[in-house]
Amino acid sequence: MSDQFKALILNQEGENFSRDIKSIDKSFLKHGNVIVKVEYSGLNYKDALILKNGARLVKEFPHIPGIDFSGTVEDSQSDQFKPGDQVILTGWRVGEIYYGGYSQYAKVDSNFLVKKPKELTLKQSMIMGTAGFTALQSAFVTKLTREELLLGEKVNDVIVSGASGGVGSISIMILNKLGCNVTAVTGKNNNVEYLKSIGAKNVINTNELTKDARPLDKGLWDGAVDTVGGKVLENILSQTKDAGIVASCGNAADIKLNTTVMPFIIRGVKLWGINSVTVSNVRRKFLWSEASKLVDFELLDKSIKEISLEEVNDVYSKMLKGETSGRYIINLNK
Repeated sequence: MSDQFKALILNQEGENFSRDIKSIDKSFLKHGNVIVKVEYSGLNYKDALILKNGARLVKEFPHIPGIDFSGTVEDSQSDQFKPGDQVILTGWRVGEIYYGGYSQYAKVDSNFLVKKPKELTLKQSMIMGTAGFTALQSAFVTKLTREELLLGEKVNDVIVSGASGGVGSISIMILNKLGCNVTAVTGKNNNVEYLKSIGAKNVINTNELTKDARPLDKGLWDGAVDTVGGKVLENILSQTKDAGIVASCGNAADIKLNTTVMPFIIRGVKLWGINSVTVSNVRRKFLWSEASKLVDFELLDKSIKEISLEEVNDVYSKMLKGETSGRYIINLNK
């Protein structure tokens, strides 16, 4: 490993919060037993919150953010990995309480890593990243859990909120591949054609789901993937058909949920929480192995913005203002 490499360092002294790119060496990296040469990291909504002010998730400073990354093992004190292994990391609170992927090298616990499937490149792994991994879980819950695990009827009509974001857009692609009729919900009218190009059959404006929800509304959806929370989720629940599953995986609009028990006791609707942070490695390996079968990377690549570490500070603020769409990945060698 080279002596010096660059990393984005967060620091806080009193009321002053800073985010600067600095040259550091491996002595700065204090966690874990595997050193990874990072090729790509993602810029997720949670990353943006952390970059703004730590989001009450970062407990100690200085800190290296970045909740996901892909790269090549440089050195390992674990029997699970050897130098040259290509690996993926998402979750486990890396980038929050452990140093993350906004660095050309990362040192992490071997239990946090999974080997990259041979069908994916390192770049494709981060085109998916935390957003894609969350989308895979959500899509599988929405469709396959009802059809196979619960032996329910076929899932046809599915709604995806926050469709212009990373989780939403990849969920649309996966659910379309699984044979669903997907309705996309977005506040960005200029994204309608793009959302249809990746698999949405219909696109509606977010405003249609921000009214006060009725306890039960007309049943429209066999299932849903909700990334925003709040009134949108309240309305989706009231519009979900009998035995439908609503996968809740984000709170981009609101953390609050004011609903009634009616969808659950009258229609048997299931609100299924998606936790991408501490998923077992057995499930992680399975989900990553499915990615190449369900995601059209050639199509998805057109919506991916590849940026340098130096561009992160500019992009994250736009993300928090709702001025971005699709997924951003960071090339640590750019």
